[in-house]
Amino acid sequence: MKKGEKALIKEFDVEDIPLKLLEMGCLPGNIVEIIQIAPFGDPLYLNINGAHLAIRLETAAVIEVEMIQNQQ
Repeated sequence: MKKGEKALIKEFDVEDIPLKLLEMGCLPGNIVEIIQIAPFGDPLYLNINGAHLAIRLETAAVIEVEMIQNQQ
């Protein structure tokens, strides 16, 4: 994904995701948007259902998403 793109969280292995991310809404069915990418590509700053959080690239890699059209 690139900055500004949105996707629907499809699935992931719960064992690979920190509990804090799950508590903040990183769950299947929620929409995720990339707000900013750090200069060296890690971490990613995301908006997931209004919650802003940063996650490491290795964590993001295990989350399966489906791209959606940006809606204005």
